[in-house]
Amino acid sequence: MPQLIATVATLLLLLASVLVVHFARREAAEIRRSTSAETQAMREEARDLHSEAQRREERVAQREKDLAGDQRASQKFQRALDERATVVARDERRLADQRSSLEHREREALAAVAGLTAAEARERLVAEQVQAAKDAAMSEVRRIERSTRETAQQRAREVLVQAMQRQTGEAVTETSTTWIDLPSEEMKGRIIGREGRNIRAFESLTGVNVMVEDGVNAVQLSSFDVERREIAEVTLRDLIEDGRIQPQRVEAAYARAVDDVDQRHLDAGLDAIESAGVRGISQELVSTLGRLRLRTSYGQNVLSHLVESARIAADIAREIGADVELARRSAFLHDIGKAFSHDRDGTHAAIGAQLAREHGESGEVVNAIAAHHDEVPQQTLEAVIVQIADAVSASRPGARREDSDGYVERMESLEHLVAEHAGVVKVVAMAAGREVRVVVEPDIVDDAGTRDLARTIAEHISKDFSFAGEIKVTVIRELRADAVAG
Repeated sequence: MPQLIATVATLLLLLASVLVVHFARREAAEIRRSTSAETQAMREEARDLHSEAQRREERVAQREKDLAGDQRASQKFQRALDERATVVARDERRLADQRSSLEHREREALAAVAGLTAAEARERLVAEQVQAAKDAAMSEVRRIERSTRETAQQRAREVLVQAMQRQTGEAVTETSTTWIDLPSEEMKGRIIGREGRNIRAFESLTGVNVMVEDGVNAVQLSSFDVERREIAEVTLRDLIEDGRIQPQRVEAAYARAVDDVDQRHLDAGLDAIESAGVRGISQELVSTLGRLRLRTSYGQNVLSHLVESARIAADIAREIGADVELARRSAFLHDIGKAFSHDRDGTHAAIGAQLAREHGESGEVVNAIAAHHDEVPQQTLEAVIVQIADAVSASRPGARREDSDGYVERMESLEHLVAEHAGVVKVVAMAAGREVRVVVEPDIVDDAGTRDLARTIAEHISKDFSFAGEIKVTVIRELRADAVAG
């Protein structure tokens, strides 16, 4: 029995081995078939790639042949161009030689006809050409200047007229007196007081003369010191309102008027700022501006002038596209230095610029203040606008008036300045200095030079003479010949 089992087990092992070998052979055959198919596919793909590579090599070879042909054609064309350039250069040299020969013969012929050497003929020809060019250039310059001046003047008139027509101003007169209306005739007696003690106390405290006239229901305060006169006016109005006038009350009212000076300055400055439309002014500058309410320039109130200049500058800046607020602010502050011009050294423009710089104003504003009388160059368009607005406000009819001594001195200074130019024989300032007639020596200044001299004099006046508005310069050249028949 055990032997049978062993035999069966051996047979089973052999059968299993046979089955394993059979399946292994089947799997190997399957692998060989699959590998053979893949190998065949790879061989076909390799043949395709080889064919494509051969085709590309053929195309590259053809392109190289075409390129070589193009290069040969290009070289041939370049050789043709070089040959043509050589021919052209040879022709140009031949033509240049011919032109030079013709010019030389022409110069010799001209010299023979005119009796001049070739060098002299050449110099004369060059001189004639230069003079013709100068005449043509001068004519063109005059035409351009005339056209530019007409266009600029027309546009400037439009801008200034539009700016000025928006402003209204009163004619001013400089005065040293102030009239105060009284509520009744009985108030005159109170102001005078018993045996004149009230009026004497008032005049002693204020330094102002009080004049009471019969038949006039008002009193007059007279003083050349505008600050004293303003304090006296405030004092007297306070007393008139209270009704009780005596030396002690005069002293009390005067003390209140003196104490309120700074507040009145501040109020006047604030009113001016509001009227001009300016914002952000420091309180110190506001008080300084308020002091200008008591200052005048040729009879024109300085604070009113600043307000008017600010409005004009803003209108001009708006018309030409400049910075409106910068122009308004700069024009409003341009004369602020006049509040200290009698206390500090320097011009009011320099003092005002320093004051503005100390109180944090921008560099553009400082420059506009310093440059509005050409003491320093203008750095911005707004600085030029400030100068124009200042001149417009000062030169409008009724804005200012001059005393006779100042007027004569200004006319003499203008005439002396113009007379410094060479060739000037006589100078006459006319129309209150708005026009200057200049007579020149005809042997020194020719016709063309009169225009140059007029322009030079105008530039000299603009640079070295302070004036408002415009000054017209007219140069007159007259040649007279006299003969006596015997």
